[in-house]
Formats: sequence, structure tokens, C-alpha cells
Amino acid sequence: MATKEFTIAEVAEHNKREDLYLIIKDEVYDLTKFAQEHPGGEEILVEYAGKESTEAFDDIGHSQDAKDIMKKYHVGTIVEDERRSNKKKQKEEQKKSSSSSWFSNIKSKFF
Repeated sequence: MATKEFTIAEVAEHNKREDLYLIIKDEVYDLTKFAQEHPGGEEILVEYAGKESTEAFDDIGHSQDAKDIMKKYHVGTIVEDERRSNKKKQKEEQKKSSSSSWFSNIKSKFF
């Protein structure tokens, strides 16, 4: 079965205790039914409901068991244009192009 794709705006609509989605590493999880069972308490999940949560998830240092449990709640991925990995690549390309154009401007003035 194909994975459903979500925009960040679509995930943002799922931002309450009764309808709780998180984005972790460009993957979308519906944690509505899991929130009350979350060992760290449901409040932290509610705080990040509807949001990109990768950094918070990684900072806690979740166990492999926790990562395995997450698979059960996986409902889709972020559309390609909005994925974090693409944004990083775009930033790197912008840095390269801006630094090379900066050098080209100086080079053309002096040579």
C-alpha cells in the first residue's frame, strides 16, 4: 500500500489531544491513541501536536523499543517539497551559489 503524503499545513491541523499528529524525520505519526500511554506523559506530545518534532524526539534519546512502537502509529510522510532533507540541500545550494557569485563579482571588478 502506498504511503499517504501530507503537507506540513495538513499535519498542523492535528494539533490537539483528541487528534494528535507529530512529524519526526519527515514521517507523520498519529499518536492520538498512544498519548495517554506515553512514558514521558501526554503533555509533551500535546505540546508538539501538529508540529515538526525531530529535534525534541532525538534529544530525549528514545530506545529502539520506542522506535519500534512508533511504526504502529506511522500514517504517512511529508510531501517531498517540504521535507527537512530537501530544505537542508536547498540551503547548501544557496550558500554555494551566493559564495560563488560573491567571488565572481569581486573577480570581475579586479580582472
